[in-house]
Amino acid sequence: MDLDNVTKFLQGKTILVTGATGFLAKVFIEKILRLQLNVNKLYLLLRTSNDKFATQRLKDEIISTELFKILRDKWGSKFDALISSKVIAVEGDISSENLGLEDSKLREELRKEIEIVVNSAATTSFNERYNVALGINTFGAFNVLNFGKKCDKIKLFLHISTAYVCGEKADMILEKRFYMGETLKGTHSINIFEEKRTMEEQLAQLQYHGAPDKAIKSSMKEFGLERAKLNGWPNTYVFTKAMGEMLLGHFKGDLPLVIIRPTMIASTYKQPFPGWIEGVRTFDSFIVSYGKGKLTCFPANPNTIIDVIPVDMVVNAMVVAMKVHYAERQHACETIYHVSSSFRNPLTLSDLRNLFHCYFIRNPWIDANGLRVKVGQLTFFSKVNRFLLLMQLKYVLPLKVCFNDEILVELQRVAEEQGIDLVEFNFDCRSIEWEEYMTNIHIPGLLKYGIKS
Repeated sequence: MDLDNVTKFLQGKTILVTGATGFLAKVFIEKILRLQLNVNKLYLLLRTSNDKFATQRLKDEIISTELFKILRDKWGSKFDALISSKVIAVEGDISSENLGLEDSKLREELRKEIEIVVNSAATTSFNERYNVALGINTFGAFNVLNFGKKCDKIKLFLHISTAYVCGEKADMILEKRFYMGETLKGTHSINIFEEKRTMEEQLAQLQYHGAPDKAIKSSMKEFGLERAKLNGWPNTYVFTKAMGEMLLGHFKGDLPLVIIRPTMIASTYKQPFPGWIEGVRTFDSFIVSYGKGKLTCFPANPNTIIDVIPVDMVVNAMVVAMKVHYAERQHACETIYHVSSSFRNPLTLSDLRNLFHCYFIRNPWIDANGLRVKVGQLTFFSKVNRFLLLMQLKYVLPLKVCFNDEILVELQRVAEEQGIDLVEFNFDCRSIEWEEYMTNIHIPGLLKYGIKS
């Protein structure tokens, strides 16, 4: 097997990527460029005030990152020119109609060229203001779909969601689609467009009565959480992401739709090099607090499974899904993939605790005074006071599920049949050796790339 089928597939393709400054999108962009320099164009939609600033954001927040060092070394003095010829920064906003593309000439150029849309834009704050979360996670996704459907050559819409749209179910979670208006409570349905109108009325009332900005933000956060819980979701983020999926599935028409639902995304396992990460993500705050000696106990069952997946495995699944599902209009399909580890290669909180305990015993944190921080064994317990209960609600309850990935396994089978190299495009979570990954890759990478100070 070789890479010819995938590299040939990508040759000459034009791809629109939203949310391009996000962690996952950057790794995707780097992978495409590393695989196929002869991709036609990667259009990256960036929120800025003008196109010049969009180009600056592209340089500062994407291309100049350490992630691109392999390409930078490979291409040498040609690097900047090659990037300029292949990667185009476009100023826009998915929360606006036509993606906020005011330049009609550019808008038509995009509609004539784009063949694949990758929508990875999202606001991931659990308690985001409802107007913001609806605007990006729900109707932003809808706006990107509507734009994509107007593109002359469009063959595939790939959307990045989250596995946690399942809410707080404690069962085996299947790779199933949401139907329009579905709620997790099952006692009623939801009209998403009416939900938007309700949000707008709430916001208008606050503004009419002259509420200060701080009060408006606080009120809209509370309103989002209230609406989420009313319909069975634990927070605004997963509620609005679920509604976004519903709109995409209902209005996609005959456009092939792939929805990738990753669990907690961690640093790169293999590519382009091990350990790259941006910022302190999800369970990483848990690791950092422990290393600094600030976390000695945690309210959880040590046998709770924590579902973690390296970012390059998510990207590999994205690229393979693009190849397999491209131009499947005759099936008018919607395919959901869980990219996860809990079903086939579970990691428990107890396992994780033991791994980072061993790491910080061998590699102690150095504090601001230059002294080594001594750490003890983290204690888990189930009886909690109110403060610790809040911690549990935020960090632990979302982990009490097991994500079935049988459809993703089928993607692996199809990829193998098509001659795709599943070493280069590995997304088999069974290949993760947790001790090696956590102690030799993820934690060192987190401390090198993720911690700013």
